Amino acid sequence: MTDVPQHAFDDAAQILTCALSGDSDAVADTFDALVDREGVIGAWDVAWCLAATMVGQVPGRGAWTLEFPGIDEARYDKRWVARFVSAYVNGDFPTGEALFGAAIADGQLPSCLLALAGSTVATLRHRAA
Repeated sequence: MTDVPQHAFDDAAQILTCALSGDSDAVADTFDALVDREGVIGAWDVAWCLAATMVGQVPGRGAWTLEFPGIDEARYDKRWVARFVSAYVNGDFPTGEALFGAAIADGQLPSCLLALAGSTVATLRHRAA
């Protein structure tokens, strides 16, 4: 994992708390406040924390392929999450950064971050079941 400041973990925990309670407006507001305070770098750090939470312990070094059936037909935000998580698992920072930049350029970053939070919560709930 990249060097992520402690406040990014705190922000990620706050986002997950809101998402676990089903409050998507609070998730969006927390991301907005985060970007206002820390800029895009802050959003990147929190997204990386959410990916880490979703994945858990990354297996040993090497190239990993994640299976996402039907990904090419999925909405932009779902494709973005799948690719961002794949970049995280592989420690592929340039691809993660490129995905972030593309989402910003396409005006899709807010929906992508919400989808990432939702996917992280779904994964946590699945593990708990």
